[in-house]
Amino acid sequence: MHTFAVANYRSLRDLKLALTPLTVVTGANGSGKSNLYRALRLLAQAADGRLAEALALEGGIPSVQWAGPADIRRQVRRGVPIQGTAKKAPLRVSFGFAAADVAYEISLGLPTPSTSRFAFDPEIKTETVWQKPPRRPSNTWLEREGLHVRARERDGWSRLDFAPATNRSVLAELGEPERFPELFALRERLRGWRFYDGFRTDAESPLRQPRIGVRTGALAHDGRDLAAALQTILEIGDAPALHAAVEDAFPGSSLQVLGADAQLQVGLAVEGLLRPLSATELSDGTLRYLCLLAALASPRPPELLVLNEPEQSLHPDLLRPLARQIARAAGRSRIWVITHARALADALEDLVGAPAVELAREFGETRIVGQGLLDEPVWP
Repeated sequence: MHTFAVANYRSLRDLKLALTPLTVVTGANGSGKSNLYRALRLLAQAADGRLAEALALEGGIPSVQWAGPADIRRQVRRGVPIQGTAKKAPLRVSFGFAAADVAYEISLGLPTPSTSRFAFDPEIKTETVWQKPPRRPSNTWLEREGLHVRARERDGWSRLDFAPATNRSVLAELGEPERFPELFALRERLRGWRFYDGFRTDAESPLRQPRIGVRTGALAHDGRDLAAALQTILEIGDAPALHAAVEDAFPGSSLQVLGADAQLQVGLAVEGLLRPLSATELSDGTLRYLCLLAALASPRPPELLVLNEPEQSLHPDLLRPLARQIARAAGRSRIWVITHARALADALEDLVGAPAVELAREFGETRIVGQGLLDEPVWP
């Protein structure tokens, strides 16, 4: 993925971001970092059929639409007070990404007024898949306008035999992979993106409890299978690198996976202690760091891995070891890091030469600091 574009979602009125193998995003509180993270995650949730539910948890489509004027930049240039303007067209929330071989965009709006109790569900207005930018009729694979959908087969365009649900992506509704192999490949690609947004470490957290373990190639989003994920890395992944990463972060300590039979629990052998510490005894920061290691060292690396504020509860001394693990993982996956920690962003720039993308909010709109109109990546 080399470009991400989002329009009219919360504070992201019109944002286009060029991506690198390691993209680091920083900014002050309220600058829009969380909105950018949620927007990217909504793309994956659309392909998985969970778009309506995800938006409902945010208050429904009216709550996520851009609430400011449509021509804010023009008003700023003219030096006049910012004020509302008459809408020339219905407000559409859109998300999209482009990679070297495929691009995808989905556009949402308010449903047609009705007496339904689901009046805040998003209604998908348009949905498009094309081979690679720039978009042309000859390289387009999927076109949707409301309930009218056509997709390209080997012999040309065909209409779908069913009307998709108004609040679900066509990608989530498709059957017949032999007819539309490119669309199925895109769906699985989006479903394979991984997002990690903090890990519970309270006394009742699944991280602190022994759990049934099975071979686990990818850490769950909440870390509930941490012990199994670490044991999988030890058995079929890069075990020496994992042990070295633990030693780098916690000198004199070594990772152990405790438990009998299938009940597994993470543990840490600490120099000077006669027994390993179990998960119930580890600090919040130590547990969260082990979760990050499990995510970054997965034996099944994803195409895209997104870490939202990974510095939570970590001691400042852990930020540079974490940066080393992120830089190493960036050789196998594209990685987004959204962080408040300037020390983490600086360490990543030192290691891989990836300068951070800084967000700022001006008149309610999130912008990329230093990016002018001519600096934006081409979209679509």
